[in-house]
Amino acid sequence: MESGDSKYLARRIDRYLSDWKDDSTRKPLLMRGARQVGKSWAVRHLGESFEFYLEVNFERQPDLAGLFRVSLNPKEISAKLSAITGVPVIPGKTLLFFDEIQSCLPAITSLRFFHEEYPELHVIAAGSLLEFALQEIPTVAVGRIRSLYLYPFSFDEFLKAQGLDLLVEEKNSASVDKPLLLPLHTKLADLLRTFFLVGGMPESVKTWIETGDYLRCRQVQNDILQTYFDDFAKYKKRVSPVLLQQTLRSVARQSGSKFVYSGVTDEAESGKVKEALELLSMAGIIIPVTHTAANGLPLGAEINSKFRKFLFMDTGLLQRLLHLDMDVIFLSSDRNLVNQGAISEVFAGLEFQKNGSPFERQELYYWLLLSKGAQAEVDYVIARNVFILPVEVKAGTKGAMQSLWRFMELKKSTMGIRTSMENFGRIGLVDIIPLYALGRLMLDA
Repeated sequence: MESGDSKYLARRIDRYLSDWKDDSTRKPLLMRGARQVGKSWAVRHLGESFEFYLEVNFERQPDLAGLFRVSLNPKEISAKLSAITGVPVIPGKTLLFFDEIQSCLPAITSLRFFHEEYPELHVIAAGSLLEFALQEIPTVAVGRIRSLYLYPFSFDEFLKAQGLDLLVEEKNSASVDKPLLLPLHTKLADLLRTFFLVGGMPESVKTWIETGDYLRCRQVQNDILQTYFDDFAKYKKRVSPVLLQQTLRSVARQSGSKFVYSGVTDEAESGKVKEALELLSMAGIIIPVTHTAANGLPLGAEINSKFRKFLFMDTGLLQRLLHLDMDVIFLSSDRNLVNQGAISEVFAGLEFQKNGSPFERQELYYWLLLSKGAQAEVDYVIARNVFILPVEVKAGTKGAMQSLWRFMELKKSTMGIRTSMENFGRIGLVDIIPLYALGRLMLDA
């Protein structure tokens, strides 16, 4: 989203950007993530801590791409950009930001030369559909550029954006041995329902904070979805925009289940659907969750890609795509969440992604007992320190844990996690972690 005159909403990524600024061994930074997750906003905020800030947007200023076709010498490029814009480029005092860099492939290539020949200058690049551009120059980032991944707001970021820092502290200091007081638990559960609707897209979060109007947030979400649909025409491979849109809607409908290709359309070949899924994953709009045997680390060593789920990147956009009414979330019986569209499971996976290390793409896994006639399935398995931790997601406060117990029996696990709308607690070897506190499992790893 554009920063304009808007008050900046602090993000977890800010600390990593600040550390990068002060690192004498830094490399050019490549901000990666889906469109409108706040990459440019975060960089512009960092730019406020520099004496000079020079931003080049290759979509808005396509003529500047010509500089990179003439020469990739970083000092020549910097001097010419300074002359054109009137902004001094001084190492240690200037932040140079290349936005929408996917529109200028030579500029991506130039980043290696900024690292090799002008390392004292702070340089950041970002772009939409950047992964497609990187496919065309696959070796550019090896050892010369540092990637930083950004996602929509996490639940903690959403709370802090509303000034609820003390509530976050209380939540993060609670444990299975010291559950939250009931009023705090109830407040967090209600705020989580709000987050399910508002989602984590920066413009939607900002709209909610400024207006408290769900309908205004819906309008923002509709606009973002339309932007994604419009982008489909820019995708590089031979998949029609219509099939991409059909595939995206099918991902939303199949949330929480093994993805079935025939659920997209009767007319499309499975190979084309598979390619559509790959493109949507590259764009960051959907996130794969792959089956793993989970016999040891790394979890990715024993995957079976025939069994794969897909998460939509944001719960707010998901409920808009599914056209869920607000009463699905707010008016369900016993104040429990209705598992319509598996929103709880989607939220859990997104929290794991958002709270992991931003220096690498977070891969997500689940476990399924593949024995004939077996029905055991654990929603997520994560690596925590040197242990494999099974996580079962429940939409409300009830539900059996046969699959979790089965996994723990087979793998001889000494700990499992059940996450739901319950307060902190423990059942045998299973810790009960509220959905609203799930992200810290990654922070503690």
